[in-house]
Amino acid sequence: MIELIWEGKYVDGKKQNPVRVSLPFQTVETVNEGAADRQRNLELFSSGRQTEWRNRLIWGDNKYVLPSLLPEFAGKVSLIYIDPPFTTGQDFSFNATIPNYPADDDDPTVFTKQPSIIEQKAYRDTWGAGDESYLQVMYERLTLMRELLNENGTIYVHCDWRKNSALRLILDEVFGSNNFMNEVIWKRDSAAKGAKKTSRQWSREGDNILVYRKAEGAFFTQVYISELTDTQLREYMYEDPDGRKLEGYAR
Repeated sequence: MIELIWEGKYVDGKKQNPVRVSLPFQTVETVNEGAADRQRNLELFSSGRQTEWRNRLIWGDNKYVLPSLLPEFAGKVSLIYIDPPFTTGQDFSFNATIPNYPADDDDPTVFTKQPSIIEQKAYRDTWGAGDESYLQVMYERLTLMRELLNENGTIYVHCDWRKNSALRLILDEVFGSNNFMNEVIWKRDSAAKGAKKTSRQWSREGDNILVYRKAEGAFFTQVYISELTDTQLREYMYEDPDGRKLEGYAR
C-alpha cells in the first residue's frame, strides 16, 4: 500500500493516534418538545440516565465531538457525509450586527456578535502550520469516523482539486483502497468562481465527492435525483443510444 507521510504523523517511529477525550454533552435547546416529553427527559436527566432524542445538532469542534460520540454510536452509524475545509486560504468569519428592539429613535443601539474562538477557527480556511497540519487533522477525524460506521456504512467526503489526491491516499489508508466505491463529480453553477475558462487554465466546474465503504461486501443504496428542471432539460437535450441524457453545446 502507498502511504502518505507528513511531519507529525510519526513520532519516534510510532504513528500518532487521534485524541480520545470523551466530553459530556450539554443540552442547550430542545425544539418542538411537548410538555410530557419535557417532563420525562427532566426525570431521566435528574436520575443520571440518558435522555431520549430524535435528531441531534451538536455545536463544537469535531476533534472532541467525535470521541464523545464513540461510547454511544461506535459501529452504529450507516452514513457519514462531510464537507471539510478545502484549504482555499480564505477567511469566511464575520461580525453580525443586530438592532436592539424596540429601538430608541433618539439613541438607537446595536449589538455586534463577535465570533467565538471555535467560530474563528471553523470559518477560517487557512492553515498556518502548512499542509502537514491539514493532513493530520483529516487523518485523525477520518480514523474516528470509521469507528462510528457500522459494517454496512459508507462515507462521502466532499473536496475539490486542492486536496483531492491527498485525501484519496488518506482514505485509502484508513478505509483500505479496496473499499473505495466511487468518485462523484458535483457540477457547480457555471457562474461560480473558477468555473470560467481563462487564458491560463481550463474551467473548474466541479467538486469531488469521494465515496468509501467501511468493509467489503457492504451494500450500496443508490440515490436517485429528482426529474430535471426545464433549465436542465434545455442543457441536456440529446440522448445517446441507451437513452442517457447528454449535454448539448451550440457549436
